[in-house]
Amino acid sequence: MCSVPSGTVINVTGNIDVAAGAMLDAQSAPSTITVGHDVTAAAGSLVGLGCQPPSYTGNSAHECMVDPEGHSTITVKGNITGTDALAVLLNGVTVGQNVTLTGGGSDIPWSVKNNTVAGNLTMSGQRNAWLGVMFNRVGGNVNLSDITVMDEHPGAPGVYIVRNTVGRNLNCTNLKPGVSGGFVPGSVNVVGHKATGQCAALV
Repeated sequence: MCSVPSGTVINVTGNIDVAAGAMLDAQSAPSTITVGHDVTAAAGSLVGLGCQPPSYTGNSAHECMVDPEGHSTITVKGNITGTDALAVLLNGVTVGQNVTLTGGGSDIPWSVKNNTVAGNLTMSGQRNAWLGVMFNRVGGNVNLSDITVMDEHPGAPGVYIVRNTVGRNLNCTNLKPGVSGGFVPGSVNVVGHKATGQCAALV
């Protein structure tokens, strides 16, 4: 387990590789982290990058536990990739290339909120207690497929896909039990080309 203290400044010239079963917690306290290449999350790992105050995204914010009004500044110049991770939490991260998360999941809510991704955001095969893809700015495509949300609350809508700005296409397939555009009428996603599948009505 590796925790990043409040106010830490880290510059990594190469990669951050989080090994199987390990944890990188850079989402409980505000910090400044720059990664020259990629971040990878192996099977059973937990990777948490970034936290932000409610003034950024309202009541959907992923707050810094040690400083609710603080915020992180995290930049990954390459890709963020996860395979069968326990949890991936990305909040306010700038990604120079792609985010690709395959498999994994747990009773830990996964949040992908308020990030800037130059390439594509792809998530597939997760089984989660909760999953939100919200307030992101993605230059390429957002591809969400084969995700199951096991929310114990009656009538829970499934995967939250709220107020993202997508440069190309928003594609949603086999998201169970369904999808939700959030609780605010008119708070929809903005898509440069097409929204397909279950997300066709969320634009």
